[in-house]
Formats: sequence, structure tokens, C-alpha cells
Amino acid sequence: MSKNRIFIFDVTNRDGVQTSRLGLAKLEKSLLNVLLNEMGVFQAEIGFPNTRHELNYLNANIELAEMGVLAPMRLSGWTRATVVDVTEARQLVPRLKHINISLSTSDQMIQGKFAGKKDCSDITRMMVEALRCAKDLGFETVGVNAEDASRTDINYLIDFCQQAGEHGADRIRYCDTLGYDEPFTIYGRIKKLAEMTRLPCELHCHNDLGMAVACSVAGAKGCLDGGQDAYINTTVNGVGERAGNADMLSVILAIQKSSGFEKVYSSSLQNIDLTRSYKLAKYSAYSFGLPIPVYQVGVGDNAFAHESGIHADGALKDRRNYELYDCEDLGRGQLEFLETGRKITTGEYGGIKGFQHVFGKLDIEFKNESEAREILDLVRFANVHTQKPLTVEELIFVAKYPAIAKKIMTVNP
Repeated sequence: MSKNRIFIFDVTNRDGVQTSRLGLAKLEKSLLNVLLNEMGVFQAEIGFPNTRHELNYLNANIELAEMGVLAPMRLSGWTRATVVDVTEARQLVPRLKHINISLSTSDQMIQGKFAGKKDCSDITRMMVEALRCAKDLGFETVGVNAEDASRTDINYLIDFCQQAGEHGADRIRYCDTLGYDEPFTIYGRIKKLAEMTRLPCELHCHNDLGMAVACSVAGAKGCLDGGQDAYINTTVNGVGERAGNADMLSVILAIQKSSGFEKVYSSSLQNIDLTRSYKLAKYSAYSFGLPIPVYQVGVGDNAFAHESGIHADGALKDRRNYELYDCEDLGRGQLEFLETGRKITTGEYGGIKGFQHVFGKLDIEFKNESEAREILDLVRFANVHTQKPLTVEELIFVAKYPAIAKKIMTVNP
């Protein structure tokens, strides 16, 4: 067994919501955080502390964490590596404990973004200034992101990361921003970084070449073999810019079930509750409005389906013949019921009787009609807020934490 560990650091609510033509309402982002916490995720990057429409949501979710609702998962924010942005993040979200600061390190991006006005030494200086500022302002952990690390000269990248370590960085984030790496190169680069910098490394891989999961797992192995803990950035169902990010469930299953990892590194993820996988995937798909492909790892409709004669015969005799893991392990396998006949729903124009009927089926009781009407108003607002029928989890959340829900759904232009 490896003495170093792998941690899941999910970025659905930061990188995933940046996906073109997709997005989440703040209530949906909050519910996703609740489900990620139930899944046993170590840390979640929940948004942008410099973005005004995120502020009520961010501060409310930190309040939920302090109440124990979002615990023990760490909540973190993302900002550019500038003193101005780091200072503003601290002012606007004062109880945020964890942050990642980011800037580009490749020649392509330094030249392409700054048009010759900055060089590598300027980039390192900017990072150090922002990092010192974050530490001085009391952030508990600060991760330093090297954007486009996979296209960055390895010698400069090592120097950049060493400077980060010398000035207090807790981790470095190796961003394969364009999905340029492949498993063999990223293993070697990360192993060398871990050995030279003696810093834990985050693997942040995009899927432009279809290798985000493979590169994440290979990079994590490089980090572990280099003597450091590894943090894998994931998103639920692989949602993300362009071709997406590393799918969380695929990464977890690769670590727990694959031949090279199962007996060596699988204990790293002992806090992960796989039985929450299906519920999390279904909620994410519903809230993003992005159907799960039938062939999606573990949670797709065909993930445990067998039709070929040889496969069906083999699976019926012993499912291990054609299934590496069980559907029940992922929280699947329960009977699905389709209600027919009378159906009462509640939404933005719903009335008190229908509302009480729906909540009665959820075993939620109100002290009196006044309290019920107060929650009904919030449910109506939530329906307007998400622009889709509320899920059971959302209805329960609003009823249990009405003050927090109100804050989450409030945006101050």
C-alpha cells in the first residue's frame, strides 16, 4: 500500500458551470454541494469569490458548512493570481478558508495573452505577490494553479512551483488545460515535479483528446511515486468546457477497481461512499439539463445491460463474467416506480392544498398553516429560480433551511 494518498477535489461548481450553453441556478449548485459532501468528496471548488452574483450563494454555503450541513468537505474558491483579486475575495467572502490562485505559465499563453508585455519572470513575480497576499490575509490553504502546465517548459515549471513552495503554497495545480497530455508523459512530468518541489499536486485534466480520466489517474500515480499526495480535480458526469473534464465516478472506479491501482492505492478513497454515485449523477444531469449518455461509466442506462447471447448467458450464470463491479455498489438496482393516475405537483403557481399534499408524501410536517405558507412562498421562488420542477432533495432543503435557501436565491445586481 502507498503511504501517500489520493484525494478527490471536485470542480463541477467552478469549471463545470463554465461550460458553454450550460449552467446551474444557485439553489442547484448548493444541492450539488450537499450531494458531493454525502459522496465523501474531500474538497469542492464551489465558485468565484470575485463574481458578484455568486456572493450570497458562497456566503450561504459557508454558513451551511459551519452548521455542519456541508461538513467535513472543504469549500474553496478560485481567483486570478493578482493581489487585487485575492484581497477582494477576502473582503467579499470573509469566511472562505481555502482558495486557488491561477495564472498561465506556457510560452503560448504568456505571448498570446500578454502580447510580449510579460515574460516568465513577470509571471513568477505575480504569482509570488498574490500568494504572499493570500497567506497574509489568513487563507488556511492556498493552491497555486499553473494554467497550460502541459505545454509549459518543464524546467520553468519546476522553478515556478519551487517558488510557490518557498512562499507558502500548500499545493500546486497542474492544469492540462487543452487536454494535450497523454498518460505516459504526464506520469513522468508529475513525478519529477513532486520529487523536485516536494509539494502535493492537483491533477486538472481536460478531455479534448478523450484522455482526461487516464491522464488524471496516471498523473496521480506519478505524484504518489514521487513521494507526495495527489489531488484529482473531477466533475460530475465529466461536464466541463469544450469536451469536458475528468469524470468523477470514472476516476474513483479506476482507482478502486483497475488492476494496477486496486491493491496499491484504493485505500486512499476510503471515505468515498460509492452508493451515492447514481443519485449524484442523476441530479447533476437533471439540473444541467444534460442527459447521461447510455454508455456512461457506471451510471449510464447500458452500464449493466447485456444483450449479446454469449454475454447474457455468461452474466446470468455469474455476473462477474461480464461485470467488474455491481450496480448496487453505485446506489443502483432499486425498483423504479412510475405513478399513473392522479398526480399533484407544486410549482411557482401552486396552492396551499397541493403543496401540503406533496410535502405530506415527503413526511414533512409544519407547525401551522402560517409556516406552511411561508415555505410555499419559498418553493414558488425556487421554481422561478431554477425554471424547472423541483426535485425531492430541493423541496426538502428549502423546508429544512428556509433562511439559507432565501439567501442562496437572492441576487443583488
